[in-house]
Amino acid sequence: MVNNQNSFRIKKLSVLILTAILGFIPVAHAVEFNTDILDAEDKSNIDLSRFSQAGYIMPGKYSLSIKVNDHTVQDVDIFFYERPEKKQADGTIPVEECLPPAQISLLGLKSDASAKLGRWHNDECVDFSGLPGIALRGDLAESSLLISIPQAWLEYQDASWLPPSRWEDGVPGVIVDYNVNTIVSRPIEGQQTENISGTGTLGANLGPWRFRGDWQANYDHTNHSGLATQRSFDWSRIYSYRTIRSLQSKLTLGEDYLTSNLFDTWRYTGASLVSDDRMLPPRLRGYAPEVTGIARTNAKVVISQQNRVLYESTVAAGPFRIQELSDSVNGTLDVRVEEQDGSIQTFQVNTATIPYLTRPGQLRYKMAAGRPTGYDHHLEGPGFGTGEFSWGISNSWSLYGGAIAAGDYNALAVGLGRDLLAFGALSADVTQSVAQLPNQENRQGKSWRLSYSKRFDEYNSEITFAGYRFSERDYLSMGEFLDALSQDSYVAQDKELYTITANKSFSDLRLSAYLSYSHQTYWNQHATDRYSLSLSRYFDLDGWHNLSTTVSATRSDYNSRRDNTAYISLSVPLSSGTLSYNGNLSNSDYSQTAGWFQRLENNDSYRLSAGTRSAQDQDMTTQASGFYSHRGDVANVDANVSWVQNSFTSAGLSLAGGITATAQGAALHPSGTRGGTRMMIATDGVGGVPIERNERTNAFGIAVVPDISSYYRNTTSIDVTHLPDDVETSGSPVAESALTEGAIGYRRFNVLKGAKVIATLRLSDGSSPPFGASIRNGKNRELGIVSDEGLAWLAGINPGEELSVNWNGAEQCMVTIPSAITENQLLLPCESPPG
Repeated sequence: MVNNQNSFRIKKLSVLILTAILGFIPVAHAVEFNTDILDAEDKSNIDLSRFSQAGYIMPGKYSLSIKVNDHTVQDVDIFFYERPEKKQADGTIPVEECLPPAQISLLGLKSDASAKLGRWHNDECVDFSGLPGIALRGDLAESSLLISIPQAWLEYQDASWLPPSRWEDGVPGVIVDYNVNTIVSRPIEGQQTENISGTGTLGANLGPWRFRGDWQANYDHTNHSGLATQRSFDWSRIYSYRTIRSLQSKLTLGEDYLTSNLFDTWRYTGASLVSDDRMLPPRLRGYAPEVTGIARTNAKVVISQQNRVLYESTVAAGPFRIQELSDSVNGTLDVRVEEQDGSIQTFQVNTATIPYLTRPGQLRYKMAAGRPTGYDHHLEGPGFGTGEFSWGISNSWSLYGGAIAAGDYNALAVGLGRDLLAFGALSADVTQSVAQLPNQENRQGKSWRLSYSKRFDEYNSEITFAGYRFSERDYLSMGEFLDALSQDSYVAQDKELYTITANKSFSDLRLSAYLSYSHQTYWNQHATDRYSLSLSRYFDLDGWHNLSTTVSATRSDYNSRRDNTAYISLSVPLSSGTLSYNGNLSNSDYSQTAGWFQRLENNDSYRLSAGTRSAQDQDMTTQASGFYSHRGDVANVDANVSWVQNSFTSAGLSLAGGITATAQGAALHPSGTRGGTRMMIATDGVGGVPIERNERTNAFGIAVVPDISSYYRNTTSIDVTHLPDDVETSGSPVAESALTEGAIGYRRFNVLKGAKVIATLRLSDGSSPPFGASIRNGKNRELGIVSDEGLAWLAGINPGEELSVNWNGAEQCMVTIPSAITENQLLLPCESPPG
């Protein structure tokens, strides 16, 4: 038996080598084989007809991945047809790939190149002969259609960005995303309190349209207090939107918040058409705001704007830096840090707008119309129309401006942006407002603004944003005007605003610094300030390597209340985890803890800490806490517990995830951007297949990768290094895509699950199928090639499965796998197919 196996391996290897050599022959000429070189006893029973032409594929339909210049584009069904009009002199009729005209947009061809394409096979297939240099080749071993296109015929694209013709709207489907946080706290004195809060999005996709409803809910209960339990559930926003590719814009209908680089933001119901910076190459995109702070205990951070929750999550004690906010968010953000000891930090963050620059000759614009809307969905205030633009005059200068027309309120803005090249980018603008309030004189005022941004590569530092704004007393923004209408008084009328966000790295010292500062003054109330400074350094000490220390400090003056917080930490990495010391000073309270952090093999992590806590006029107390984080296949789960001597005990749980359902399947998945772009992966019904981001396909062979970047070139792949022993992929394990916002992408990977055996095939007359015959499953995938005397190595077979054996360009017989595979070598009768 061993000799037979060795003989089989040698013969199979000869066929595979021959196939590989032929696969690299660029022109499909007929080839004659010298079968005398093959180690086959019956040299008359050999079928190498399908290898006689380079890359020969029998006519039929195949499920293949289109690859353009080695980048996977999409999985499609491709037909291969004979082309009698190209019959060779020796009588050979070539078989060619048929790419349908509907798939041309996936290639990213320039419009003038697309106009040169022809048609064949009753106009069902595209003829590329009019574009020299383009080559197509089917590769069944890789389950791919390889297309090589010279760069001259392609639209602009780079390593992370694809042109609009390559964007995909995804497949129709339904999404449900959620983020739920619960906290139970039991004080030493008082009653136990329970809080459950949640936010999420319910949505549906149909073609390019996205239909969304954002919700938020809250539950508060205090045991034996006599107080009524408070419950609330609200649809904070109901809307729909779609991408307008030809305009590189986003059309939104329904409830929305004004997105503007010139004016403040307010809630309205209506329609908008906005040039979306995310559709531009990455270097031309905008700045996404971030929020930093220090949590004194395990805490819940809630970021909202005009009562709409934008972000909610649980964070461990210590500094936090939230960078998950969309770059479409602008204006003032309200931040609420709910500590587990019952205390609350509140402050505001003014988001930055980088200098308004536009590429030469390009026009960016934003238009909206409707009526302002309250949080209860009722229309309030006058109807309005607004628009703004930015035009690239030259390589260095941009002209921009905009206007608001709302009856009793009107505003006009104009500005210039200047690319200072090595010195950064600068813009300046002025806005004039005219407002008529009931029973008051007409109010007119101006607001001036200066913005600056610069990356200093030579110094490893960056001023992400620096800005100054001054508004006259009689200047009113649209938001202030609406507040005055509804409350008959001025609310927080802006005067001056200073902002800066910067970071710096000192490579020699292994030190990095981050600074955020904002100072806002008002004409009718006290000023507010927000400082945040963080220093981090790595160092070695007496044989200990990569120790790190962090010092952070924040000050917030908001609503006549001052909060000062400082944090210091020292981390010592050990072989299995990290040992740390943390100190936290909050106003007059000071706490210190020793902690242990460890990441587990399944990528979960936990943090344990214990220490002391002291407050003004109070004795020192002991405290302990724990935080566990699980990033699972179906949800992200964070659990935490805290205890402070003579004070309180609390526990919390955070659950974030979603479900995505399409006609191709459904799956639970971890959290991503609410209602955002995602990729559904199908693995031919094979469950437990690992995906690159630590997800695994469910029992139906479906997984969803959340939080895919919109309009970027994304890759999704199977983690082949962790495949189960009885699972293997055929074809490329990597898929590429560029999805429009909110899309549900879909990619199917060719995955085989089953046994791997040596089989001997026999025909009804006792002979064997010819050397080189192909053995295929019901999905037309090749599982093996017949060697000498009917021997074949089969991979991915399952009990009771029927396989076809093909030679001479057609199916000749079928074999049936036994209902139980108990041996490593099978004898399989090959019977003629029915009919």
